[in-house]
Amino acid sequence: MASFEHNKSTLLLPILFITVVLLIVSLSLSTATARDNITPTQPLADNETLVSAGGTFALGFFTPNNSSDRRRYIGIWYNNIPVQTIVWVANRANPVIGSTGQLSVTANGTVRITNRETSTLVWSVVNHFIFLTNPVVQLLGNGNFVMKEEGDNIENNYGWQSFDYPTDTLLPGMKLGVNRMTGLNRNLTAWKSEVDPSPGEYCAAMVIGDSPEIYLFNRSSKLWRSGPWDGRQLGTLRSWNSNGRAFTYTFVNNYNEVSFSIQVSYQTILRVGQSGVLQIRAWVPEAEGWLLLWQIPANLCDNIGQCGSNSICDITQSPICRCLHGFTPKNPANWEGGDYNDGCVRRVAFDCRSEGADTFLSLNGVKLPESSMIYLDSFSLDACRSECLKNCSCAAYAISVGGGGCVIWVTDLLDVVQLSYAGLDLYMRNGLTDAASHSQPQKANWRIVVVIVSLLSGALLLSCFIFFLWRRKKRRRVILGRTILFSHKLDEDDRRKDLDLPLFTFGTIAAATESFSAENKLGQDGFGHVYKGTLGRDKEIAVKRLAKSSQQGAEEFKNEVMLIAKLQNRNLVRLLGCCIHGEERMLVYEYMPNKSLDAFLFEKEKAALLEWRTRYQIIVGITRGLLYLHHDSRYRIIHRDLKASNILLDKEMNPKISDFGMARLFGGDETDYNTRKVVGTYGYMSPEYAMEGIFSVKSDVYSFGVLLLEIISGKKNRGLYAFSPHLNLVAHAWSLWNENESLELVDEAMSNDFPSNDVLKCIKIGLLCVQDHPEDRPLMSSVIEMLGADITSLRQPKQPGFLVKMGPELDHISNNKDPHMSNELTVTLDGR
Repeated sequence: MASFEHNKSTLLLPILFITVVLLIVSLSLSTATARDNITPTQPLADNETLVSAGGTFALGFFTPNNSSDRRRYIGIWYNNIPVQTIVWVANRANPVIGSTGQLSVTANGTVRITNRETSTLVWSVVNHFIFLTNPVVQLLGNGNFVMKEEGDNIENNYGWQSFDYPTDTLLPGMKLGVNRMTGLNRNLTAWKSEVDPSPGEYCAAMVIGDSPEIYLFNRSSKLWRSGPWDGRQLGTLRSWNSNGRAFTYTFVNNYNEVSFSIQVSYQTILRVGQSGVLQIRAWVPEAEGWLLLWQIPANLCDNIGQCGSNSICDITQSPICRCLHGFTPKNPANWEGGDYNDGCVRRVAFDCRSEGADTFLSLNGVKLPESSMIYLDSFSLDACRSECLKNCSCAAYAISVGGGGCVIWVTDLLDVVQLSYAGLDLYMRNGLTDAASHSQPQKANWRIVVVIVSLLSGALLLSCFIFFLWRRKKRRRVILGRTILFSHKLDEDDRRKDLDLPLFTFGTIAAATESFSAENKLGQDGFGHVYKGTLGRDKEIAVKRLAKSSQQGAEEFKNEVMLIAKLQNRNLVRLLGCCIHGEERMLVYEYMPNKSLDAFLFEKEKAALLEWRTRYQIIVGITRGLLYLHHDSRYRIIHRDLKASNILLDKEMNPKISDFGMARLFGGDETDYNTRKVVGTYGYMSPEYAMEGIFSVKSDVYSFGVLLLEIISGKKNRGLYAFSPHLNLVAHAWSLWNENESLELVDEAMSNDFPSNDVLKCIKIGLLCVQDHPEDRPLMSSVIEMLGADITSLRQPKQPGFLVKMGPELDHISNNKDPHMSNELTVTLDGR
C-alpha cells in the first residue's frame, strides 16, 4: 500500500509539470493569436481589443486623452507605441456613454455600435458593394478596418473599409481625394479639441477640376493650397529624404479618381491639427516621441492671398511681397506699411485692337495662380500664347505639365508664390508700355526705343522738377509744424526725417469730442487724457491729449508722430493724424471699441468672455504685430513697453499693439543698444534691459513671454498671490512647469473646454521667451512657427530671469502708484 502511494505521488509530479507547460504554451498561443476580427457570433465588448496581424495596429473602445470622461469611442491606434495615437474614429460625433458599448456585425453585413444597456444604435455602416454570406469585419496590418467575406483574401474586395472614411489622419496607403466613379470624397477633418474627436473647423480636401490640388480650409475659408500637379510634384508638396527618413507620395488623376497618398517604410502620419496646420510626423523609438518632419503653413507665403491679388510672394526677399510687373499697389500707403490685402492693380490696359501691341513676360519656377482659370486641350507654348491673345480678358497663360494642356487666366492673379524648387513658368500679358520698361531686353525697332527713351527722359526731368518744388513746399510746412510742436530745438537728424501725417485743427478735434467732455473720456495715463470722438457722421476716433505739464509726454508725442506714422499693419493701432494748436498736442487714432486687453484679463466678469479660442487669436495677432515691427516693416523697431494695457482690441477682439512713445528705431546693422535712460514697465522689462540698459528685439520677446503667461493665467506678473514662496507669475509658471502641473496656471474664469496640448504649448513658448539669457530666447519669426508646431518638437526652456524679489532700489517705484493712473506703471530710470 505504501509502495502504491509512493508510485502515485511519483506519477503526479510529471503530470503536474506537463499540465503547467501546456497551460503556458496555451496562454502564449492565445496571446500570439489575439483575434483581429469580429463576426456575427463574436462581437467586441468595451473591455476587448482587436490586434492586427503583425501587431502594428489595435482597435477598441477608448476615451480621449485617457481622461475620466465617460464618453467612449471606437478607434484605431498604434499598438506598439506607448503614447496612444488615435488614427481613426468610427463614432466621432456620437459617443457611447459609459462602458456598455458593443461593436458587432450582422448576418447581412451591417457594422453597428450599440449601447447594450439602453439597446440604442450609436453608429452603423452598411455593405453596398458585394454579396456576403459569411461577413467578417477585420483589422488589417496596414490599419484598414474592412468588411469582407470570411476567407476571401482578394485585395480591395470589400463591402466597406475605414480607409474610405478617414478622420483627421492619413496613413500610408490611405487616399485623400475623390473617386470619380462613386463620387466618394475622402478628406481629413481635425478633431474639435484634444478631448473631443467630433469634426472641428479645419479640413484638408482635394478640390477637383481641370487642375486638381489640395486645399486646407477653416470652415469655408481657404487657408492654403498645394498648387496643381506640375509633372514632378503637386505644387509646393515635394518628396524628400531627411536623416534617413524618406517621404514620397503618389498623385493620381485619371478617369476613375483623383487622389493623393503617402508611401513610407516607417510609422508616419499626415494629420490636420486643431490649430489649423497640416503636419507630417514620424515615430522616433529612441526618443519615444513623434518627430515633426513637415508642416503647412510653414511661412507667410503659404497663406492664400498673403500679398493680395496681382502680386508675388517670395519668402527669401524682404519685404516678401511685390507687385507683378505691369501692376502697382492699389493702396500705396497700406502697401508701404506692410498691409498687402488690397493687392495691386494694372497700370496700363491691354490693347486688344492692335496686333502685336501686347507682349508676354515670364515668371519662372512659381506656384501657378489660384484665380479662376480656363483649361484648354493640349496646346504647344506658341499655340497657348495665341489663345490668350484672342481673349481680351486673358491676363496670363501657362502649360500644365501634368495635364498636358494650356491654362489661361481671365481674372486677377491670386496666390502666385516664388518657389526655390520645381514650379512652373507663368507667362504674363503686358501692354507695350509696360513691356518696354521691363529690365529684360525686348525685340523692338530701335527707332521706337529711342523715342520711348527720349520721352521717358523728358518726363523724368519734368517729374524731378515738380517733385523738387513740392518737396521744398512740404519741407517748409513740416519744419514749421515741428517748430510749433516741440519747444526744444530740433536736432539735425530730426530735420532730415519726413513727416507725412494729416494735421487736424483744434476746432475739428474739439467738435469731435464734444469739447473733451467727461462723458467721452476713455481714461488717462502718463501721457495725459484719452477721449472718444466722432469725425463726420460715423468715423469713430480716439484722441490722446498731452498733459501740458508732462515733459515725458512731449518726448513720447514726438517719437510716436515720427515713427508710427510710417507703420501700417493689421495688428498695429493706426495713427490717423495729429493736432498742433499753441501748447496743445494731440494724437488721433482709430477707435478700439473693446479698449485694452488688461480690462478683460484682470477683471473677473470680463475675463469669462475670453474663451481659449479668443485668447489664442489675441496671442497670434500680437505675435504677428511684433514680427512686423522686428522684421517685416521698413524699419526694425523695438517697442520697449509691450504690456496688456498697450494691446487694444477691435470689435472682433483682434489685437492691435499701441503706444509707440518709447519705441526705438534700429539701423539695418544694429542688433542691440545700450542706454542710460531705462524706460518701460517693471514686470515686463527683461533682466539685461532693467539692470544694464541693453535692449534689442530679445527685450520685446521677453515682454511678449510675460504677456503670454498673463493671457493664459488671467493674472498680472507683478504682485503677491497665493503662490508662496513665489512673488511673481513667471516664477510660479516655472515652478508648475517643473512639477508637470502647468495646467494649474490656466485662468479659472475660462471654461474647461480647451485643448490642453495647445495651452501647454503656449505656456512652453512663454517660458522660452522669458529665459534669462537673450541668446536663449527665440525670435518672433520662430514663435510664429512654434505656434503651428507640435509641443514635442519644441526645445525645453531654461530658467527664466527675475525669479527673485525685486530689489529695494525699485520698491519705491512699484509702491507709489497714482490711483488715477492706468493699472500698469511705466517707469524711467536715469543713470545707474
